[in-house]
Amino acid sequence: MIFDTHAHYDDEKFDPDRDELLLSLKDAGIGRIINVMSDMDSLESTRDLTERYPFVYGAAGIHPSDIRELTMEDMERVRQFCRHEKCVAVGEIGLDYYWDKDNPEQQRFWFEFQADMAREEKLPVIVHSRDAAEDTVSIAKEAGLADTGGVMHCFSYSKEIAKALLDMGLYLGIGGVITFKNARKLAETVEYSPLDRLLLETDCPYLAPEPYRGKRNSSLYLPFVADRIAEIKGITSEEVIRITRENAMRLFGI
Repeated sequence: MIFDTHAHYDDEKFDPDRDELLLSLKDAGIGRIINVMSDMDSLESTRDLTERYPFVYGAAGIHPSDIRELTMEDMERVRQFCRHEKCVAVGEIGLDYYWDKDNPEQQRFWFEFQADMAREEKLPVIVHSRDAAEDTVSIAKEAGLADTGGVMHCFSYSKEIAKALLDMGLYLGIGGVITFKNARKLAETVEYSPLDRLLLETDCPYLAPEPYRGKRNSSLYLPFVADRIAEIKGITSEEVIRITRENAMRLFGI
């Protein structure tokens, strides 16, 4: 069974058929899902999904693009969700200098704060990083993520950055982008990285793999990701699915 380690099933794009889709996943070979918070509005919706569906777990955290109006009171609510029995990570947290170029100090503050919270709550982290490789690695080292544990979600950097993260014991999240024709750099990173440090993810409803690129993504499409990783590694898709599932269960304590 496939473990989807990063999804957003509370997104409005799933409003028309959310229940039908989620209930269909087991028969399609999807065993577990982590629904990941991005902003304060997604706290209650993520909690609701974890309580409604036995196979859905949650991650509590605020995306770097949603920290502008964040308060300590908000963060206390996030901390309380961290203590929910089905919350398995703090995320997604991190840095995004692609969409948000004007507030790097504010982003770094909340990344560090939430990384500290993860350590205090004894949870791994799910990290978002775009156009911010050096700062992400620097904060990961300073925040002690080697001890906290975690995953670099939707990994898109070079082998050199991958090595720095892998040396800290972190995992790399691999999704639909690996199937794109222009994903040569990512393919090289996947080839380089040990399979026991890779996780499968969708980031759905975004980043659907080929041949569904540009359409709404879902966990149903993860076999295309597993197939591409298997092709790069020269192994079977079944082995990719088994080992990435074991990786996820080990990291998230499930």
